[in-house]
Amino acid sequence: MHRVSVVQLSNGLAKGEYSSEELTQYFLEQIDANTHLNAFITVDENGAMEQARAADERRRAGDAHALTGVPIAHKDIFCVKGGRTTCGSRMLDNFVAPYNATVVERLAQCGTVLLGKTNMDEFAMGSSNENSFYGDVKNPWDTTRVPGGSSGGSAAAVAGGLCPIATGTDTGGSVRQPAALTGTTGMKPTYGRVSRYGMIAFASSLDQAGVIGQSATDVAVLLEAMMGFDPADSTSTDQPVAALGDDLSINISDLRIGVPDVFFAEGLDPQVEERVRAALRVFADAGAELVPVELPHLSLSVPAYYVIAPAECSSNLSRFDGVRFGHRCDDPADLEDLYRRSRTEGFGDEVLRRILTGTFVLSAGYYDAYYKKAQQVRRLITDDFKRAFNKVDLIMGPTSPTTAFGLGDKADDPVSMYLNDIYTIGVSLAGLPAASVPCGLADGLPVGLHIIGSHYREQTVLSAAHAFQQITDWHEAAPPKGEPS
Repeated sequence: MHRVSVVQLSNGLAKGEYSSEELTQYFLEQIDANTHLNAFITVDENGAMEQARAADERRRAGDAHALTGVPIAHKDIFCVKGGRTTCGSRMLDNFVAPYNATVVERLAQCGTVLLGKTNMDEFAMGSSNENSFYGDVKNPWDTTRVPGGSSGGSAAAVAGGLCPIATGTDTGGSVRQPAALTGTTGMKPTYGRVSRYGMIAFASSLDQAGVIGQSATDVAVLLEAMMGFDPADSTSTDQPVAALGDDLSINISDLRIGVPDVFFAEGLDPQVEERVRAALRVFADAGAELVPVELPHLSLSVPAYYVIAPAECSSNLSRFDGVRFGHRCDDPADLEDLYRRSRTEGFGDEVLRRILTGTFVLSAGYYDAYYKKAQQVRRLITDDFKRAFNKVDLIMGPTSPTTAFGLGDKADDPVSMYLNDIYTIGVSLAGLPAASVPCGLADGLPVGLHIIGSHYREQTVLSAAHAFQQITDWHEAAPPKGEPS
């Protein structure tokens, strides 16, 4: 059952082959049997069963959406009214949201069943899911390895069969990179396509909600329900939303696919390169034209990102001071002690590192030298992509330079950790839609193919991913049976 797609689950519910109550009970048992993965921070068994019974009643009344009764999980960065929303941090350990995020509200209106909230790097800062206050998430393919971050809990939950589909967020690659490392399909749409209202902010000009599922068709169904203009979010775009769930047909032979040399340079694992080039040959054999393209400023994306993102995080996280929001220390000696100890106790090391970096680059005398310069580089990277998309329909390459690495392997080397997102960060700086789809195994671990589209071309990206998954079956590969809980 846990390898059945969302579309198949929906059809089974419509035909009465099983009820949402039975389906929900099954996935709750899977979550309980796989606690060693540490994929969930909060599981709401009673709430899920209540929603499942309501979904079954809605289907009996003939008022069902395609997603009615389908169990899902939300990354613990989305506010759910009346439920705990921790963002993976001690700072928000006891925070109970008074309202629903727009993403949560829209999916609830479709009748989805919320199983719980998935684990994540604290405030979405990390590439390995080792920065959570609630402990490391384990990769279902090899529990000694990371699942990727920061949406590692969502990716591990889908890969391990704990839920059929889950939401995530992507600031510098946090949907695509964990999807690649866990053999799942992950997609971030164009910046502004999905409302950020009720999604706890990390870097406001980069944060974008996305989806992690088993296939492109599953991702399309959920993403379509999430996208659309939201007056509560000033960065939300009012561009028309295509019916992604209805039509992912595409003629591959019409595609021109850009292949940048910079994606296959030093640092890329040879086995990952071989699997990705084999995936490109699948498109070429089907008639697509592979075209060399240049992205001359992409090498500057990591340093630009690690100026812009920390700058915005230092501003966004200033509200968590133990007075207005967040953890408050015990028995402060004075006001300064209250601020200092509340933030030191509430935030983990990676969050503190980025706050300090961001505060420095925004400080008097350094703004022009760092933050302004990084924004200028961001424009150059965006223009590179725009020029490339004048010649091609899509750009493809590896999602991550390596397969999943060992837990703790990069814990003492933050720069090495930051380079793990080297192929995804430039796309986020440019605000482009992109997906990662499984394209093979290297030493028994999944490899991801990165498919990048021009602005608002989510349908082209997902259609290409779907076409690839019609020819290959890498997305159906399952991890070995996990350890008992």
